[in-house]
Amino acid sequence: MTIDWPHFSPFTALVGGAMLALSAGLLLFFNGRIAGVSGIIGGLLRGPQTELRWRLAFVAGLLAAPLVFRLFADLPAGRVDVGQAGLIAAGLLVGYGSRLGAGCTSGHGVCGLSRLSLRSLVATLTFMGAGFITVFVTRHLLG
Repeated sequence: MTIDWPHFSPFTALVGGAMLALSAGLLLFFNGRIAGVSGIIGGLLRGPQTELRWRLAFVAGLLAAPLVFRLFADLPAGRVDVGQAGLIAAGLLVGYGSRLGAGCTSGHGVCGLSRLSLRSLVATLTFMGAGFITVFVTRHLLG
């Protein structure tokens, strides 16, 4: 994946970050729940029926966000430099890591750090470190 730096807009990143913070804060305030995507989606599959509506609304918002964004600007061009087997392996590793780390990057990095959770700090540092190492190995050692 590459970033189109000449067309990067800090404004859209700022608005997206503010919207993410607002949605995470509102979910915590009104439902007492942390906005970790893996936990929310996992709850759709095995959670209590009483929580189904807000979980579906959250996932619908995630899926609708690019459509709403398109009303105001063009979607950025995306490019993934790996084959289908690599994408499947990455998805499985992310899922395994989310279970192993008791949450995903959104739960720990956005919500856990804002709550000053030591566990989330360790998890986020681990996610970031693993990402840095993976990029270094795949681009510079295996290149």
